[in-house]
Amino acid sequence: MVRIVIWAVGVTASGLAATLGELSGAETDRAGRVTVEPDLSLAGHPEVLALGDMVRIRRDDGEPLVLPGLAPVAMQQGRYAGRLVRNRLAGRKTPPFRYRDKGNLATIGRASAVADLNFVRFSGLVAWVAWLVVHLWYLIGFQNRLLVLIRWAFSFFTHGRGARLITGRDPPASE
Repeated sequence: MVRIVIWAVGVTASGLAATLGELSGAETDRAGRVTVEPDLSLAGHPEVLALGDMVRIRRDDGEPLVLPGLAPVAMQQGRYAGRLVRNRLAGRKTPPFRYRDKGNLATIGRASAVADLNFVRFSGLVAWVAWLVVHLWYLIGFQNRLLVLIRWAFSFFTHGRGARLITGRDPPASE
């Protein structure tokens, strides 16, 4: 039996990006992302930082750089923004933000995943275990890690469904 799930979403930035663009005069693109300076600040407003998938970053040549709308991008930008604020308060300079692509991991099914770490690609159970370890690693606190691990183990061993699909139709009366 062949089972296929197709996932399709629209990708647009938060409405906050458009508001920031309007209030500051910063450029926005068709997806609603606001253009920020290399230090993630709004042009002419160094006191306002914007980050994540609602921004595109002005490169040295003036052209905007759109980074992937992924958690690692936002996490790196968040750490950078914290360092930038700390450095500004101490009167120190901070170099422009640079995203470091560590690769991609994606779970594609029960005990199956794909991994592209830029220097090596692999799939299957090994990639799935790597996905689990990386996601647990980035959780804050031992208790959170332990609870998530227990929930994942319970779902794995009981064959619990992890995905819930929104189909836009009412379920049959028997569901």
